Amino acid sequence: MKIRLLTLLLFVATTLVAQERLTPELLWGLKRVSAEGMTKDGRCVYFSSKSIDWHTEKSTAHTYKITIESGEKTEWTSESSKTVTQRYEDAWYAVHENIVYKSTDTGATWQEIYTGAQDQENVWVSPNGKYVAFSKNVLVKPMLGTDIYSDLPNTTAHIYTDLNNRHWDTWEDGKFSHIFVATVKDGSVKDIMVDEPFDCPQKPFGGAEDLVWSPDSKGLVYVCKKKFGKEYATSTNTDLYYYDVTSGKTENWTEGMKGYDTEPKFSKDGKKLAWLSMAQDGYEADKNDIIIMDVADKKRKANITAKWDGTVSGYIWSNKEDKIYFNAPFEGTEQLFDVSVPYYKGDEDRNTVNNLTKGKFDITGIVGQSGSEIVVTRTDMNHATELYIVKPKYGDMRALTHENDRAYQNIAMCKTELREIQTVDHATMHAWVIYPPDFDETKKYPTLLYCQGGPQSALSQFYSFRWNFQLMASQGYIVIAPNRRGMPGWGVQWNEEISKDWGGLAMQDYLSAIDNISKEKYVDKSRLGCVGASYGGYSVFMLAGMHNNRFKTFIAHDGFFDLKSFYGTTEEIWFPNWDIGGAWWKEPIPSAYEKFNPSNFVNKWNTPIMIIQGGLDYRVPIEQGLEAFQAARLHNVKSKLLYLPNENHWVTHAQNGIAWQREFFKWLDETLK
Repeated sequence: MKIRLLTLLLFVATTLVAQERLTPELLWGLKRVSAEGMTKDGRCVYFSSKSIDWHTEKSTAHTYKITIESGEKTEWTSESSKTVTQRYEDAWYAVHENIVYKSTDTGATWQEIYTGAQDQENVWVSPNGKYVAFSKNVLVKPMLGTDIYSDLPNTTAHIYTDLNNRHWDTWEDGKFSHIFVATVKDGSVKDIMVDEPFDCPQKPFGGAEDLVWSPDSKGLVYVCKKKFGKEYATSTNTDLYYYDVTSGKTENWTEGMKGYDTEPKFSKDGKKLAWLSMAQDGYEADKNDIIIMDVADKKRKANITAKWDGTVSGYIWSNKEDKIYFNAPFEGTEQLFDVSVPYYKGDEDRNTVNNLTKGKFDITGIVGQSGSEIVVTRTDMNHATELYIVKPKYGDMRALTHENDRAYQNIAMCKTELREIQTVDHATMHAWVIYPPDFDETKKYPTLLYCQGGPQSALSQFYSFRWNFQLMASQGYIVIAPNRRGMPGWGVQWNEEISKDWGGLAMQDYLSAIDNISKEKYVDKSRLGCVGASYGGYSVFMLAGMHNNRFKTFIAHDGFFDLKSFYGTTEEIWFPNWDIGGAWWKEPIPSAYEKFNPSNFVNKWNTPIMIIQGGLDYRVPIEQGLEAFQAARLHNVKSKLLYLPNENHWVTHAQNGIAWQREFFKWLDETLK
């Protein structure tokens, strides 16, 4: 017994000694888990586990089948060239290049069913297997010189006569993603959006979720914003269109609904359709509600989350289809909820929303239902994505996958807590505080104020491979991340208070947060930093002109520096129209251009600042970072520019990511420690 106890103590001691603080290299070595679907009986889940070798920037992915009850995991293998796109009860479908394959033995063998899907990007096979739908780019409006002038094969000219000439990180080339529907039996194929200059899936972020077949295979519903040019750039009005494969006719099922309509999902019998909907055109961060429609009588619609004070992230139908399970931001986290499905009696009071889980974690996605349990993906500030099982009746959870458990045994964890802070207008704001491993309250620590982007994106228990709180804290910093105005999860009103007030109360919220944490004896008030990206980068630029010497250093990534030039160069015009108030030449001129424009306050900059800018970021174009860096240097402010020519609004390349993190912490070492 003594020997066993001694062995155990030695094991524990060795484990504690072996633990390392998280580094960029360790972070990039973690596996990335994503769900691939469930078996029809709900007993097993397919998931992929991807590893990235940052030395070569090559990734390796393995697909596994895991039994929910026992947790037994087996690797699922097929010909490496095939990508499985659908797993129906009686058939699987996969694609490689222009060929669509079918398997009736869970991927052991495959047969060709369609060979005409050249240049496809997404493939959807109808439930009865008779039709194949796929998307591919089609030249509709020539905009490149080589398409307009056949005798000029070497010209690099782009010719535009309207807006949306570039989007996110890509210049418009006149090609649009169209849906094609082919009949498997005879191979005949139709472009269901002939000559329409519109995209499905939606660019840049739409994918397979933008199209769904009806259960009877008679038609499909797809998401599309049927606007072009200036109208496209100033609107968020996507609609759901139904295409009848027999008649070839298309019908708009959400006509008159002005905001985003996305993620359509039929009930199993096809009698109801659910989707996510925003009410207002041009407001990309509007409340996201769940709509249920009677397919036979499309006037019978119900907004089943209308009276709930929150915004939906994603959802699934329950197995019995008497309720919807959804995840949503909630008080600094992302949690699982359910809501009952109506019978269209006009009484929406019966649609009570129930909070099913609580804790310091994020439910980042809902995979499906297994009996009475729900399969979800989950993260927290110390752990990357894994699959979990939820018992919704009690909120209990258990881990299903353990892809990074071995790595975590050697990585020191960071304590996180949600802190209450009183704001200047006497509201209660909550802020996450992340402490270094082995935190000792008798010591003094440099502290970082983290400014979230969006501006209306949730600041929750997310796990990022770049803006990683555990990584920051593991370098010896305390991090405070306030849920300032504009954060979902604290009610719709709190979420909306940021609009047209970018530099107002939200900036005071940031200062309230850093002042509050600075009262703690373990915070070194002489070593405070402020960091953020996108709207967080804007916040850094604003605070640099109004912080009254609180901070010793700043880091801004892809931030808005000058609102006039931003309005003149960004592409999604609906965003500044709503959030800033419109163009700077309007009468009267929106007050944000005077009161909340960081470039107006450069004369007050007196603190070292590092500026990071992606060359392919057309949302917050390169001029913003270059203007800020030039202004800082001409004002003799110690500054550094990190320019990433092949990155957009994010950092997607592994070696760029590690260079980003090394430069990030090098700057803090130079200016804060």
